[in-house]
Amino acid sequence: MQPVLSVKNLYYSYHNLKGETPAIADISFDVAEGEFLAIVGPSGCGKSTLLSIIAGLLKPEGGSLSFGWPTTIGYMLQHDHLFEWRTIYQNVILGLELNKSMTKENIDYVLQLLKDYGLYSFKDQKPSQLSGGMRQRAALIRTLAIKPSLLLLDEPFSALDFQTRLTVSADIGNIIRQTEKTAILITHDLSEAVTLADRVLVLSKRPSTVKAELNIHYDIDRASPLSIRNTAEYQEYFNKLWKELSDDVPK
Repeated sequence: MQPVLSVKNLYYSYHNLKGETPAIADISFDVAEGEFLAIVGPSGCGKSTLLSIIAGLLKPEGGSLSFGWPTTIGYMLQHDHLFEWRTIYQNVILGLELNKSMTKENIDYVLQLLKDYGLYSFKDQKPSQLSGGMRQRAALIRTLAIKPSLLLLDEPFSALDFQTRLTVSADIGNIIRQTEKTAILITHDLSEAVTLADRVLVLSKRPSTVKAELNIHYDIDRASPLSIRNTAEYQEYFNKLWKELSDDVPK
């Protein structure tokens, strides 16, 4: 089966008056349809740069990326970026407005998402009236409203406290699986990667390459992050990732 995304021998450097800083060097990987891929690596290794290239916000200096078919990309950032002067409903339909696709079918789809994920009764409230976790759910619904075939998640839970982060990451992971979306998650949190992803790529320190790859499988339902974290498989996966990343830390 043709992959949704194919990245081949990607290179990228940042340039300023002081010279060139290589960020990415010869990165290659594929993403299958319906796969949830997590990407981890040392701080500053170029994870977000890679996501920006996939989103088309940056142009690679070498290599290529290709999509298996015409692809709509949804990009979810670290902060929810909801507009306070708009209600939750007005925020989640923003993409539809910008794309001039405010059809009855799309509006009904958004309303159903709000119902499915516990935000329908809050749709007329302003973002400041919602908790951080609810705001992140609203941000995901806004992203899903345009029916993207590929979701890019750039540390979307990093601004939340630990307990909220655990709950919201599980909720959003379940939403992505239920809607059968293909997703790429950038995260510093190894527990998050091991709990949510089907596969984890480990990037090396800058200029980053793909240092290791880990396929993730559990025999139990992933709906509960605490249940996952109590399994022997979870500890094994976590330890493998920790070792790969620790090898890149200066002794």
